[in-house]
Amino acid sequence: MGKKRENINKAKESGKVQDQNMANLFDYEIALQVQEGHEKGCPSQTNSDQETDEETFEEPPSVREDRLNVAMRMKERKFKALVEFRCRVEDAILGDYLFGKPSNKVGGEDNAKAIEQLKEITLWGVPLMPSKRHGGTDIVLLKFLEAKDYKVLEALEMLQRTLKWRKEFKADEILEEILVPGFENLTYQNSRDKDGHPVYYNVYGALKDQQTQYRILGSEEKREKFLRWRVQYMEKAIKEIRFQPGGTNSIVQIIDMKHAQGPTTKELRSVCRKSWKLFQDHYPHLIHLNIIINVPLWYYISHTFSSRLKTQRKKSKIVIARPGKVTSTLLKFIPPENLPVEYGGFKRDNDDDFSPEDKVSEVTVRANAFEHIRIPAPQAGVTMVWDLTVVGSCDVSYKEEFIPDDEGSYKVLLQNEKEKKKGEGVRNSFYISEPGKIVITFDNPLLKKKKVLYRYKTKPTVPIYVLNKK
Repeated sequence: MGKKRENINKAKESGKVQDQNMANLFDYEIALQVQEGHEKGCPSQTNSDQETDEETFEEPPSVREDRLNVAMRMKERKFKALVEFRCRVEDAILGDYLFGKPSNKVGGEDNAKAIEQLKEITLWGVPLMPSKRHGGTDIVLLKFLEAKDYKVLEALEMLQRTLKWRKEFKADEILEEILVPGFENLTYQNSRDKDGHPVYYNVYGALKDQQTQYRILGSEEKREKFLRWRVQYMEKAIKEIRFQPGGTNSIVQIIDMKHAQGPTTKELRSVCRKSWKLFQDHYPHLIHLNIIINVPLWYYISHTFSSRLKTQRKKSKIVIARPGKVTSTLLKFIPPENLPVEYGGFKRDNDDDFSPEDKVSEVTVRANAFEHIRIPAPQAGVTMVWDLTVVGSCDVSYKEEFIPDDEGSYKVLLQNEKEKKKGEGVRNSFYISEPGKIVITFDNPLLKKKKVLYRYKTKPTVPIYVLNKK
């Protein structure tokens, strides 16, 4: 252990580790401190203030030590790979071969000018020169290392190919391009997931008819423009990422296949394969998760068969949801206030009634039972607004009514749905003319419980008859 501590100190002093504040170095040093504490018979810092419980089960020291050693060896390997990769990238910049083979021109004004330009090179807005000590440089470099299982030379080659492709493809200029109209209904960006990853949607159902597909993908030139548009939107999504230690630095992609054409549409298959490979080759680990929803049966069978040949690591980045499971699947990753209303969430464009900060509550409707949601309305002269969604399939009926506190007043039936529409959020409102409550009653005839999400808000309102008087 003393040798490991000596190695890390030498790395700092030698200048190989340019940024001593980088998160990876801190993680490694903390892990060293923890292991050093175990070897000296000292408790770790996280447990130093806790009282010992004699009845608590503790794993044998040998098992704990073996587990810690495995983790330490993995951390050490990744740390060494990052340090070496930083050095090689810096050498490639100073040696003027970041885009490939070293230049034959050594020295001279042109060579010096090229090196000065390379020192300022960025990728996704992040400087690549490690000695600039930008907080995002290590994050970007680690993405290439992870894509190549921490094999430094392969990661460097991948980085070089990416930079060369971006230069040829003019990827840094693509945000300014105005591409052919017709793509605007295919993709849009919408809020963030529970961990803060930007979420963007690809709606392949917009290509459901042959005429639309031919208009967008009918020629090689059109398919190339479509590919440029896919890259453009990827670059837009990356603009929402903040490459900072401790932050989210990847995106979540949702692919909606509702009304999508079958496997016979070769043009769509071809351009999708190209874009998928392009993202794998030049945008490593920038897609945190792919969620494919409204999956038709032909795709589900095809994916299930082909996924048997994939490793568990690759499969874990793809989630498949059949039409009946769309809302429940998306809510595992996206909070209801950030999920679009068409997918069973509460988010609407230009919403004047609610904001993402408004609290969402949850109630469970038991199997073959009734459940009531009571929204208090003790103040007259206001408008009650509420959202609700039933997670999962339909077959749950509900009704909404206003019940006054005064027993002499009449109940008001607001809504009486025989069946809740699947996959849609519902919003309703009612002007409160006297104190009472809104009661929403759910009837679940199924032998399976259902989850209901809802929120409500009171809005000051000027009655219509007052406005008419004016």
